[in-house]
Amino acid sequence: MSKKWFTTNKMTLTFILLGLIIFLFIIVPLVKMVVTSDPQILLETLLDPEVRGAIWLTLYAALLATIVGFTLGIPLAYLLAHTDFTGKKLVEGLIDVPIVVPHTAAGIALLFVFGRNFFVGKVFHFIGIDFVDATAGIVIAMLFVSIPFLIDSAKEGFKKVDVRLEKVSRTLGASPWQTFFRISFPLAWRSILAGSIMMWARGISEFGAVIILAYHPMIAPTLIFERFETYGLDYSRPVAVLLIILCLAVFIGLRTIVYRGEKA
Repeated sequence: MSKKWFTTNKMTLTFILLGLIIFLFIIVPLVKMVVTSDPQILLETLLDPEVRGAIWLTLYAALLATIVGFTLGIPLAYLLAHTDFTGKKLVEGLIDVPIVVPHTAAGIALLFVFGRNFFVGKVFHFIGIDFVDATAGIVIAMLFVSIPFLIDSAKEGFKKVDVRLEKVSRTLGASPWQTFFRISFPLAWRSILAGSIMMWARGISEFGAVIILAYHPMIAPTLIFERFETYGLDYSRPVAVLLIILCLAVFIGLRTIVYRGEKA
C-alpha cells in the first residue's frame, strides 16, 4: 500500500466524516420530530379547518409567487446570461440582496412601498388590490425573498446554452422569439425548473416578511408561530410536522422529476 494511497484515502475519510456531521445536523432534528409524533394527533390536526386552510394558502401563495417570478425573472436571467452592459455586476449583486437582508426588514421595506398610505399601495388599492393583511401581500413577500433562487439558476442554465446554436437558428430565418422558445429555453429548462422548485420551496418557508406585511390570512409558518406563542410547543408541533412532511414529499417528488429528465 503506497503512501500516496494512504494519504488520499485518509483525506477522503476525513471529508466523509465532516460531511456526515453536517448531514446529520440537517436530518436528525427533522426525522426525530416526525417519527416521535403521535399519528392520532397529526390526523386530528390535519382535520382542523384552520390548519388545512393555512397549509393550502401557503402552497397557493408560494405557487403564485413562483409564477410571477417565472414570468418576470426568466427574461432578466436570459439578459444577464447573454448580454454585457455597464453596471451588470451591480445588477447581479442587487438581485441577491433579498437573500442577505433580514426578512423582517424586507417586510418593513415592502410595507413602505405597498402599504395603503404609499403611492404604489394607493394605486393598487384604486384597482381593488390590497397588500396589507391580504393574500396579495403574502405573495409579494414570498416573491421578494425567493426570486434570487430562480434568476440565478436560470441564468446559469442560459449560460450553458451554446451561443452558436442560437446564431444558426437566426441564420436559418428564425426570429429572436422563435430562437428563444425553440432553442434557448428548452436547453436551459432543467436549470429553470430547479430554480423554480427552490423558489417555491423558499416561498413556503417564508415567515419574517409575511408576518410584517400580511399577518392575516395566516399561512402555515405564521400559524405555527401563533400557536407556539399562545399555547406552547405541544400545540404548535403537529402543524410543523405536517408542513415538513408535505414539503419533503413535494420537494422530493419534483427533484426526482428533474433527475429523471437529466438521466433521459
